[in-house]
Amino acid sequence: MSLIVQKFGGTSVGDAERIRNVARRVVATQQAGHRVVVIVSAMSGETNALVALADELGGPERSDREYDVLVSTGEQKTIALLSMAIHALGHDAVSFTGAQLGMRTDTSHSNARIESIDADRVRKVLDGNAVAVIAGFQGTDADGNITTLGRGGSDTSAVAVACALEADVCEIYTDVDGVFTADPNMVGAAHKLAQISYDEMLELASLGSKVLQVRSVKFAMQYGMPIHVRSSFHEAEGTWVTREEDVMERLVVSGVTYNRNEAKIRVGGVKDTPGMAGALFGGLAEAGIVVDMIVQNVSHDGSTDMTFTVPKPEYERAIQLANELAPTLGGDATVEGDPDIAKVSVVGLGMTDHAGVAAKMFDVLAQESINIQMIGTSEIKISVVIEEKYTELAVRALHQAFVEDGASEPRSEG
Repeated sequence: MSLIVQKFGGTSVGDAERIRNVARRVVATQQAGHRVVVIVSAMSGETNALVALADELGGPERSDREYDVLVSTGEQKTIALLSMAIHALGHDAVSFTGAQLGMRTDTSHSNARIESIDADRVRKVLDGNAVAVIAGFQGTDADGNITTLGRGGSDTSAVAVACALEADVCEIYTDVDGVFTADPNMVGAAHKLAQISYDEMLELASLGSKVLQVRSVKFAMQYGMPIHVRSSFHEAEGTWVTREEDVMERLVVSGVTYNRNEAKIRVGGVKDTPGMAGALFGGLAEAGIVVDMIVQNVSHDGSTDMTFTVPKPEYERAIQLANELAPTLGGDATVEGDPDIAKVSVVGLGMTDHAGVAAKMFDVLAQESINIQMIGTSEIKISVVIEEKYTELAVRALHQAFVEDGASEPRSEG
């Protein structure tokens, strides 16, 4: 008897009728001969409402511990309601909070990392032919304090539980049909991918795709757990996220994605001597500011420029800190910022052995009169920073060139 872990997001459990629909789907899976574990998010809008209350009553000095105690209640509400709905269909279900599950994390409130899972209680429930319904997004630290995994943490919970139980598959149910070649709300010609590799999905997730959370993909890749991303509103096949060797069609570019949530900072006139980059980026790291792309210009007259991007919510703090650090980087160091940028990326396995992708990308953007401000690459992705106002134009043009008019490379069977 196979074991399936199913995760349902907030939209999928957004009201009573949708919870009933989830219950029916879970029961149908069990009746098809599978053991079923369900991970759920808070109902749509629930976490935002709790966060608003925390902001109103807790203020800027609110307790991190109590914040996690509060926001974790959204998932606790959902597990109880879904278990009730399954019982109403004549089937057994047992709900688990993160603490009851044995989800052990570190002590980083609001962004905790999973350290271990004691799944014995869940196994006993499954052995009794009941459905285990687990609250995503939460766990407890070594002292028993409730912790949360950060936004999108229910995906991470689901894949981690699937790995701990050695499940056959982790199904991620959402309000989209699968992983698309681009945002279908932006690109009408975007189509659903049947399969995508862990590496490609990891790049897409880190570059702005909202379908899966980055840490969930890392877990799946580490343990070889197949993920099936599919819609909670119909039975159609979605997208399988799996090992590279299992991907039958090797696309030159599998997807075009974008991220408007970044800002650019340029520190000019930096003294061109060892240690200057360490002083700048070390200071940012100590402040907890994550830096994404970095470009250092060729030295001229004994000085150089460093340009980098940071998350847009950290922009003002990063600018302030860069100005504070500037005097230590050379007498003439100056700081400039630009919050109106976007990062647009193309991702694909086929880029590893397909020449000319970068040149084609740059040519497509040039034809649309879109100026490239920064460039970043990996083995299977190319990212560029452009003016934010050109985001949609860039994504559509690149999708047209690489996906609609592009080629794929069928995998050899031998």
